Amino acid sequence: NYWNAASFVTSSSYLHFSTFQGETSADISFYFKTSASDGVFLENLGNTDFIKLELKSAAEVSFSFDVGNGPVEIVVRSPNQLNDDQWHRVNAERNVKQASLQVDQLPLEVRKAPTEGHTRLELYSQLYVGAAGGQRGFLGCIRSLRMNGVTLDLEERAKVTPGVKPGCSGHCTSYGMYCANGGKCVEKYNGYSCDCSKTAYDGPFCIKDVGAFFEEGMWLRYNFHSPGTSMKDLVSRTLLSSGDPEITAPDLSLNKEELSFSFSTTKSPCVLLYISSYTQDFMAVLVKPSGNLQIRYSLGGTKEPYNIDVDHRNMANGQPHTVNITRNGRDIVLQLDHYPPTSYSLPTASDTQFNSPKALFLGKVIEIGKIDQDIYKYNTPGFTGCLSRVQFNQIAPLKAALRPTNASSHVHIQGELVESNCGASPLTIPPMSAATDPWHLDSASADFPYNGQAIGDGVNRNSAIIGGVIAVVIFTILCTLVFLIRYMFRHKGTYHTNEAKGAESAESADAAIMNNDPNFTETIDESKKEWLI
Repeated sequence: NYWNAASFVTSSSYLHFSTFQGETSADISFYFKTSASDGVFLENLGNTDFIKLELKSAAEVSFSFDVGNGPVEIVVRSPNQLNDDQWHRVNAERNVKQASLQVDQLPLEVRKAPTEGHTRLELYSQLYVGAAGGQRGFLGCIRSLRMNGVTLDLEERAKVTPGVKPGCSGHCTSYGMYCANGGKCVEKYNGYSCDCSKTAYDGPFCIKDVGAFFEEGMWLRYNFHSPGTSMKDLVSRTLLSSGDPEITAPDLSLNKEELSFSFSTTKSPCVLLYISSYTQDFMAVLVKPSGNLQIRYSLGGTKEPYNIDVDHRNMANGQPHTVNITRNGRDIVLQLDHYPPTSYSLPTASDTQFNSPKALFLGKVIEIGKIDQDIYKYNTPGFTGCLSRVQFNQIAPLKAALRPTNASSHVHIQGELVESNCGASPLTIPPMSAATDPWHLDSASADFPYNGQAIGDGVNRNSAIIGGVIAVVIFTILCTLVFLIRYMFRHKGTYHTNEAKGAESAESADAAIMNNDPNFTETIDESKKEWLI
């Protein structure tokens, strides 16, 4: 089976098979992939004879054997790393005349056999695939292992062998979705990891915000070209959108951008983010004096910049807000917080290329040359508040400033940058219905609430809960008081009488008294009357 494979997840794990029968002829082929720099693929021993294939280094594969004339080793050296977690093919042959080794499509290495001496390979031990002889075993995947035309069933043997797993599907197939926010899942042979280097996030799963608090007058500049690079070198470069995000040049033209960040502030106006260029092109995100958000694009072709004004909410309310902007040619999509994305389009006269980006500014714009009047007007005294998870295409300027990387040399900071995630996650509020949502496209005529006025749903819900608790407490107190009052005054309002025994069966009260007291002999005349004087 071409895909019969096994994954070796510990350095001491191995598979064993019956002794390899290759006295006069051996033909061994297989595929491997690994991120380890060395390891034994397979080995079979005799008294003094042996045969072994191994990864000697990250760029070397070795085929060695001894038929009794002394050890022979053939090594193929690759100009590229072989531990790149990609499949590589190994083919080793030996007969009485010569031995050869080939890796991928590299030149075949051949060694002639001596004209005299031993020719038979006599082996007695089991065939070990993986670790053997106390050496460091192979970490990675081996598939389609064929020895003298027979495919070894690696998968079946791996099912009952500790430290070896059948197949080479990897952990990212099952757990790759846990690498969030654009993080890349990287296979490990005893697990996986998330590569967050191309994101504005940090942590094991790329979910930790990386941000900072900006005091008044503080600013950060990220240069798109390396410091000290000559203009001649810059002109010869172009931005590698799928490669190194740190390389850019003045002759760059962007047809699309992706920008995302979070912020919180209580002061307006201010410039949140500004991208300058070697031309007059720029992009800016501002907070106007009213607290409303504005996105400004100037790509040439028009007299004035194209503005997107978000007048529906006060964004300078101290709460964290998330901004996502995507441009592809003339089409712009803007999403704020949890609200649905809104689409816009650049004017027909506008250019669609962002020519020669130069630097990205956070907090304040410190740029030489002519600056747009509104940018200049809102640039003083500067942004005060928190900025978090800032990412422009594959560039994360705040992360570059706060985490030592190759991109850190591109960053210049004025002031002290204090790391903080700013609590920069927008409030999780269920989406409103289309009839009541002021951001819904079909409700353009709806009355928007006052910018400084908070929506009271959460307050009303909390008030109802508190009121219910208070009502239960009051009801419990009242019930307790009623019980105590009834207990304390249980004898009041009643009296006890010493009624004569047998009163229930007597014809009259006098008869009851006479029946009860035998000494009572007075005869009562019903006609007697008492006169009160």
